[in-house]
Amino acid sequence: MELHFDELLGKITDFIKTEAKTETIMGEQFELGEFKCVPVIKVGMGFGSGGGEGTQPKKGQSQGGGAGAGAGVGIEPIGFLVSRADEISFLAAGKTQGLASVFEKVPDLIEKLAKNRSKTREEEMA
Repeated sequence: MELHFDELLGKITDFIKTEAKTETIMGEQFELGEFKCVPVIKVGMGFGSGGGEGTQPKKGQSQGGGAGAGAGVGIEPIGFLVSRADEISFLAAGKTQGLASVFEKVPDLIEKLAKNRSKTREEEMA
């Protein structure tokens, strides 16, 4: 059995080139009222490979060989970049609560938005 580690490493390198890019870490932007939100994600990747060949003299010089490879990918949301006009902030998704902590802040964002609109309307009427 012939082992093709060069070919295997080439495929792994191609995979890394296509997956380890900015778009993998920064998600699609979406809007929530006047706020623009971009999810931020932590991505981890791991790879391993190995192989070998050999003979077994006690069983009539039989030969054997094998190779294997494996890969794993982990994705974890870590928060959101939130912008409004020229203000940018980062809302972290806490490790203990995950995305729930970000979604808990959404009502506060909407309330602030409503207060700012009311204030602007009052100033326009004055």
